[in-house]
Order: sequence, then C-alpha cells, then structure tokens
Amino acid sequence: MELKDVDPKGLIRESYNIEGITSGECRSIFLDWALGVPAAADPKDHVRFLLGTYGEAVDHPMTATLKEALNDAPSPKRRGGRAARVSS
Repeated sequence: MELKDVDPKGLIRESYNIEGITSGECRSIFLDWALGVPAAADPKDHVRFLLGTYGEAVDHPMTATLKEALNDAPSPKRRGGRAARVSS
C-alpha cells in the first residue's frame, strides 16, 4: 500500500498542514476522503495506514478523527413504526 493510493487527492496530508484546523473541519475532510475509498477496499486498513504515516502528530485533531474512525459503529436500534404510534 502506498500513500498515493490511500490519499490520492492529498486531503489527509493537507489537513495536517492547515494551521489551527478544528475537529469539525477534520471530520468534514475525513468524510470527503472516505467517500473516495474504493468500494472493494477496507477503509479501516486505509485509516491504519494513514495513522502509521501521520500518527506521530498526537495532538492534531485529524489524528483523533482517524482514531475514532477505527471504532465500530453502534448497532442500529429499531425506532418508530406502528408499535411506537399505537399504545396498548
């Protein structure tokens, strides 16, 4: 795996170069990056590669965003539907 394959537009690289970038801006950049990950690829492998490349910037908000991306998504819970509208 090479950096040019994982971050072809350089979005993540550039986020580390923006002085004073906020965590919200990092999440927005990350979302744009994530939409470009090929469907056949495992996004977590790409995130691990990026952390290995840029992870030494421990206090950077993009590092925190990348670490959060490795967490599993919470299980969806059923909400709404007829049972929620009709009282017994």
